[in-house]
Amino acid sequence: MKWLFALLLAVLIFGGAALFSYKIFIRPEMVMRAERKAVATPVPTPDISLPEFKAAEKLKNEGKLLEARAALTAFIQKYPSGLHVGEAQDLLGEANVRILLSDYPAPEKEEYTVRSGDVLARIASKFKTTPELIMRTNNLSGTMLRIGQKLHLSRPEFSVLIQRNAKLLYLLDRDHFFKRYHILDEKLPGNPPAKINTRVAEIMAWKNGKRVGLASPQFLNSTRWIRLATPGYVIYSEPDDAHQILDIPPPGEGFGMAASEVEELSSLVNPKTAVTIVQ
Repeated sequence: MKWLFALLLAVLIFGGAALFSYKIFIRPEMVMRAERKAVATPVPTPDISLPEFKAAEKLKNEGKLLEARAALTAFIQKYPSGLHVGEAQDLLGEANVRILLSDYPAPEKEEYTVRSGDVLARIASKFKTTPELIMRTNNLSGTMLRIGQKLHLSRPEFSVLIQRNAKLLYLLDRDHFFKRYHILDEKLPGNPPAKINTRVAEIMAWKNGKRVGLASPQFLNSTRWIRLATPGYVIYSEPDDAHQILDIPPPGEGFGMAASEVEELSSLVNPKTAVTIVQ
């Protein structure tokens, strides 16, 4: 019986000591750690770029396109990795296109008066632009011109950069950002190299499964493709809200983009436009 009493006494002594140690040392340390974690919760960094972004966005929404263009360009240069740089690029692209594809006055535009013997293709060649760009800028429904007609002309020097991993296509004017487009699908032949330098080979327009030309009345409502010089590389149209039914199914290979964006892009590039494709 003595050994049993001694055992119980030892349990009480050492168990009590363990409980005392837990309450005095261990539990308070756990509480302190929890408190330190709570105190160490990072405070969100204030978005210092937001006021400037909102100010530039307001200019664009008010239709002050030249001012918006300048403000958005400055914003992107100042905050190249900022929270709103993607949104700023989209707004800048919209402003750039609205300025270019309309009679909105801009310093880079010039006015041309149609003369006897002028045809759209000849004017486009003279000013190093495209017939469709002239048509869209001046809201022309066809290629016919009249003597004395005033045309607004621009001379952009576009190139294209495709970033495959980011699924983005950048349209550059003299190596400066003009607009970005989103790639919806990618189906490329073989094992594509890390970098491809190519060019636009031709603009293809389809109506009811057949090719149509610029002079056709069906051209403005056609489905567009942009064929590149590298075999198997085509920028093709995919259905969107404005083009739910396409005039030709997608090809087996290439880059798929919204039909409205391919239509717009096809009016800006030409068979001399350089294209760089990177991963």
